[in-house]
Amino acid sequence: MHPSADELLGALGHAVIATDVHGTVLFWNDAAEQLYGWPAADAVGRDITEVTVPTVSRQAAVEIMTALREGRPWSGGFPVQRRGGGVLHALVTDSGVYRDGELIGIVGASLNLADAVRHLMERSSDAAVLIDGQHVVTYASPAVANLFGWAVDGVVGTPLADRIHPEDRDDFEELLAARPTHAERVGELRVRTDETWSWVEVAVTDLYTEPGSHSVVCNIRRSERLARIEERERILEAVHSEVLQDLFAAELELDRALTRAAPPVAPRIAAARDDVARAMSILREVVKP
Repeated sequence: MHPSADELLGALGHAVIATDVHGTVLFWNDAAEQLYGWPAADAVGRDITEVTVPTVSRQAAVEIMTALREGRPWSGGFPVQRRGGGVLHALVTDSGVYRDGELIGIVGASLNLADAVRHLMERSSDAAVLIDGQHVVTYASPAVANLFGWAVDGVVGTPLADRIHPEDRDDFEELLAARPTHAERVGELRVRTDETWSWVEVAVTDLYTEPGSHSVVCNIRRSERLARIEERERILEAVHSEVLQDLFAAELELDRALTRAAPPVAPRIAAARDDVARAMSILREVVKP
């Protein structure tokens, strides 16, 4: 005895939903019940927009339907709705069912993308945060504590910009606003770590590519290049200050020596003092802290 198509679809770990071309639910497997919170008995016969598609995604759903009518499957990240109105992040693959070249139905398979993304984030050595359309952190990986000393519970629910240097916040906004089609959306900026600011590299990736979706993954790592530059600047500033102090002390000593010097020696001391003063002037102009 061979299993039926319904039994095979029901056994899949992914949520599988079938609708007609008008969006009426025809099939709803056990995994769909778990993912969306609707029993099959309540979901079948309803319009798909009532049980899975939140308001922010309806325009995207229209575009997906257009693609299917043109004979193209669609796959990608998509915000979906649970019973009760909660929105979760899902990876959805929609395929058309055709008869004689005409679209007669749609089969969609989906899984909880947040779980998959969270698993990858937690295994990454980079810090990773998920932010919503208001740039509020909805998830932060454990690495934020290891790299920057941020308590995960203290990060989630707060704007990420609160931890970014005020002078770098516009750059961060530009990164978020850049078109997703850009090959690289990477920037360098400063974030608060304990009581100091540290240079980091931030890579921005849209969790979804559809209109109406605004969740973004930010991968954050320390910028070793800018950290080295910053360290060199600190060393240079320290050396600059120390050398200036030494030259100033030498100038004072030469002034005192000049007041006590015998006439034959005085011109040489005066010349040495002038050289020290010139060196101090050059140091201030050329090697500024």
